[in-house]
Amino acid sequence: MTSVDEPVRPDRRLPDAARTRSDILEAATGEFARAGYDGARVEEIAARTRTTKRMIYYYFGGKKQLFAAVLERAYGALHGVEELLDVGHLDPVTAVRRLAEVTFDHHERHPDLVRLVGIENIHGGEHLAAARRFGRIDAPGLATLREILDAGRESGVFTADVDAVDLHAMISAFCFYRVAGRHTFGALFDRDLTAPARRDHYRAMLADMVIAYLKG
Repeated sequence: MTSVDEPVRPDRRLPDAARTRSDILEAATGEFARAGYDGARVEEIAARTRTTKRMIYYYFGGKKQLFAAVLERAYGALHGVEELLDVGHLDPVTAVRRLAEVTFDHHERHPDLVRLVGIENIHGGEHLAAARRFGRIDAPGLATLREILDAGRESGVFTADVDAVDLHAMISAFCFYRVAGRHTFGALFDRDLTAPARRDHYRAMLADMVIAYLKG
């Protein structure tokens, strides 16, 4: 089984300011994911983008705001995939399977997201909470999940008493741990959760597990 391709957005030429901001966020994503929030250095980010620390502060205000912007960008990419996912024409079981597969594929393709989420949890979610208060991060995928669950219950195929947030947590937990816990899991059980030979097995297992739960 192959990956579900993520939607491709039109390639538009960015103005210089937008391009500079985008380049800074790209470099900052790598630096924060590599070194954590406390270990990341704005000077290193500036060096990677051939800009200056002063210019980064001009665009973002400071290291804390820059990290928040990195999180917004990372979550925005995931939510963008969820928002563009077309499952309205699918039956509820197939729709849930496709959503689980897309989430699985996105976490696998973007290990920086996994590392950033882990770092943010170490810091109590403070940057993400602030971003949500200002309405800069939403979760459009929940609306899709609610629609799928409603359709499944209406048709009688889903019987479990579960809401969209709990289902999202169930799917995300598997996808997140497969990437975040691969090294400790491998040390304990001598099995690589991200080994290519077992990828399709885990991808199908996730969807099968979710569907079996929803069917009660």
